[in-house]
Amino acid sequence: MPTALELTPEAMAVYRATAQRRRQAEHQALQQRQQLAWQLARQAAALLEGQFKATRVVVFGSLVHPDCFTPWSDVDLAAWGLAPEDTFRAMGAVMDLGQEIEINLVDAGACRSSILETIECEGVNL
Repeated sequence: MPTALELTPEAMAVYRATAQRRRQAEHQALQQRQQLAWQLARQAAALLEGQFKATRVVVFGSLVHPDCFTPWSDVDLAAWGLAPEDTFRAMGAVMDLGQEIEINLVDAGACRSSILETIECEGVNL
């Protein structure tokens, strides 16, 4: 097998074209995953507001920072107004929405102030 220095110009052109197609396919797959993540976030917000009477739902984390979103990113949500007795059921219901992408729910009324500060600074209301 030749080394990169031993490749002919034709072989190098084939290598570069293949690498370019791979990068384009990976970029397209990541964009589709990000679109699915936003769709799941909106579905979760509707579920939390409708079934669990959340008064506010915010998405935060890598989804709101497109340059940080990766093929392994999850969806991070925070909800306000959940009844304490409903919190774990709400978390389970939201987790069940995402078979392809994990969804994590934070009860804004019960989380640490440092986490809440981050959510308030970077979060996007749904």
